[in-house]
Amino acid sequence: MADTTLQPYQYGKDIEDERPQEDKLEILAPYIAEFVGTFLLVFTAGTCSVAGDPMWNATAIASILTVSIYAVGPVSGGHLNPSVSIACGLTGKAPWGRVIGYIVMQIGGGLLAGLLYYGAFQRSAAITPKYQFGLASAGAVEVAYTAMICFVVLNCATSKWNNPSDDQNSFFALAIGFVVVAGGYACGDISGAVFNPAISIGLDITGASSVSTTPWWLVYCACQVIGAIVGALFFVLCRPEELNNEPLIMPYEPKLVCQLLSEFLGTFMLVLTVGLNIVMKSPAVAWSAAASLMCMIYSLGDVCGGHFNPAVTLAVVLSGRKKCSWWQGLFYIVFQLVAGVIAGGWVTFYHSVGPYQESPFKLEPGLSIGTWAGVFAAETVFTFMLSFVVLAVATTAPPLAPTRQNFQFALAIGSCVTAGGFAIGAVSGGALNPAVAWGIATQSSIWMESGVRGCWVNCIWYSFFELIGGLVAAIIFRITHAHEFQMQPAIQSTDTLS
Repeated sequence: MADTTLQPYQYGKDIEDERPQEDKLEILAPYIAEFVGTFLLVFTAGTCSVAGDPMWNATAIASILTVSIYAVGPVSGGHLNPSVSIACGLTGKAPWGRVIGYIVMQIGGGLLAGLLYYGAFQRSAAITPKYQFGLASAGAVEVAYTAMICFVVLNCATSKWNNPSDDQNSFFALAIGFVVVAGGYACGDISGAVFNPAISIGLDITGASSVSTTPWWLVYCACQVIGAIVGALFFVLCRPEELNNEPLIMPYEPKLVCQLLSEFLGTFMLVLTVGLNIVMKSPAVAWSAAASLMCMIYSLGDVCGGHFNPAVTLAVVLSGRKKCSWWQGLFYIVFQLVAGVIAGGWVTFYHSVGPYQESPFKLEPGLSIGTWAGVFAAETVFTFMLSFVVLAVATTAPPLAPTRQNFQFALAIGSCVTAGGFAIGAVSGGALNPAVAWGIATQSSIWMESGVRGCWVNCIWYSFFELIGGLVAAIIFRITHAHEFQMQPAIQSTDTLS
């Protein structure tokens, strides 16, 4: 029998071990790369804060992070964030000597960028909670989204199952950068959406005295370090074999408990992102939600399939081909709905103390052009689209090509939320997901103190429409992809998101 054990992939591995020790410049290369990449990131964040467009600031920062990681990733691993380096150290993905060196260079790059932008504009972008939010409110979202960044880095850029040595993925930087889109719009008006100690130090120390005497950079850094620990913990819980350094054996068969936790985490971050965008009246709810979905699918698609949506799970179960059994699908749906309810409850706190606490939000037809007939058509059609795309790009065998992986799958799925959210947001809100509906119903029922029955009745109708969309997607998929149901050869690719 052929040996199916592959060598573990070490993203950003010790370059010193591969190059002559006397070549000092080569030894310094990863540290210089971290300095330069972090400098570009912090300078962009600073200029966006004092001169940027609020509509596009988060996208601009996400873009500079993405391109910087692609540029220096092969040299240093593209951490560009002390929290990421700490998470890599905690999980054994980077030696602590390198972690410390990276942190020093990252903070140095952040300080230089902060001094440069402040000297150029003479305006401060000091780090501080926004509106009437305090330490607890700002700190909680900083922990959550810093943990998300670290979690995505560990899953997409360091996981040996996501990066077999002979077929490494090319989506890692896209997934990492777009966490900033997800969190930037969701909590930019709560904490400033920093998620990076180098940004906290680089921006706040240069201009804090002109805004506040409180050393917020220190408080934010503490929260971001906690976020690194949380992200590393959940990475190990979802992929325990990574910490045990088990050999890479395909096909990858994670345990059910890891799959359920993965579905919970992915759905929780999606619903949290949607809810925070809504209660803070973000100008880009669909864009942020799509980014959250994309990042978590790229991170956990090979563990659980990356459904994060009961309608999608129903479509995958009905599509057959042993992609998801009925009992597994039932467990998935339960965990997705529970995650939605918990996330909705958390969002309630931000709604109750935020600047728009007098403005309710709930599942109902849009005030201007929405009707229940429109809600039925909109939610059914666009949930069908989302579920059908999942079936087509994430559960099918990739074509014969130099790579066995399908790198565009999560981008395609996330783009469905972008399309649907912007297209029908004014009609139905563009939920496209029963877990999102349950999260919004939970928040509405807690916030309103009355009319609870109406919140949940609407939620049930939305969920029903969305499940119909998943059912139709499975039917159409069977017609359009009949070849997927033909007899498969004994040996086939196992790298799809089954």
